[in-house]
Amino acid sequence: MLLCDFHVHTHFSDGRMSLSQVIDFYGVRGFDAIAITDHLCDEKTFLGSAAHFLGKSLNELSFSSYRESLMEEADRAWTKYKMIVLPGFELTINSISNHRSAHILGIGIHEYVSPDQDAVSLIKEIKNQGGLAIAAHPVDTGMKEPQTYHLWNRREELREHFDAWEVASGPKYFREVEKAKLPLIASSDLHVPSQIRSWKTLVDAEKHPQAILEAVRKQKLSFRFFKECSFGLKDLSNSQSLGKKLISIPKGFLSQAGVQSALSPLFTPTTGRICVSETASNSNRSRHYLEDLSRFLKPSISSRQS
Repeated sequence: MLLCDFHVHTHFSDGRMSLSQVIDFYGVRGFDAIAITDHLCDEKTFLGSAAHFLGKSLNELSFSSYRESLMEEADRAWTKYKMIVLPGFELTINSISNHRSAHILGIGIHEYVSPDQDAVSLIKEIKNQGGLAIAAHPVDTGMKEPQTYHLWNRREELREHFDAWEVASGPKYFREVEKAKLPLIASSDLHVPSQIRSWKTLVDAEKHPQAILEAVRKQKLSFRFFKECSFGLKDLSNSQSLGKKLISIPKGFLSQAGVQSALSPLFTPTTGRICVSETASNSNRSRHYLEDLSRFLKPSISSRQS
């Protein structure tokens, strides 16, 4: 299973980190694939025009440099981290009315698409490039922010058009989307580093861009909540979080004698991650491994970057 985040922003729109910083941020955390989905805002609405004026949106002129930067960083990500970077954008139609606002992710795309079109036309253009069309945060995100209800209000009409609908955005899991029996995906919608604490998608596919896209279309995936821990036993055994915790390991830690053997039931050598399920945290055996993990990590805590 590949650990993926399909909704990530950079300096090219309203993300806090540069593209290269984002690549390193995910790479050191052992992600297998990410999609860069900077905003491509409409120019017909007041909010869309404001985003362009403030430099918080891609446009037709900047798209070529965006694409070139993505290609360069994708090569670096694979060479350095064996991480796939999928090119994408977030077609963004923002209105003062939440019911007229809609965000559509295009993933695996390489050409500019004008966002000043109807949802069906936008989806068609994305799919004509062989990309995934995803309905982003279609219901209330639980945050004090403008909401995007337009796609959800048209969900029966658009059901067969989208490849997936976000069932989770950031830390919020959308039960109403899950119950609607739509194809699903979960991502962080990351703008700042702290938003890494969020739902992620695990994809059952070979580590290849087209294989990942096809696995999403066929829904060969599952969802897990990603939380970076402070490497203390209390954090690792906390059973309040949903799903599994994926814990990043400091560089050089895995070479320490005895680590892999002591933590082998939890350790994934190919990714450098340790998975701890909340249901297992109550067993004596899991508690033993958690204690080992806490003990082995103590020397590395001071050198780990926050």
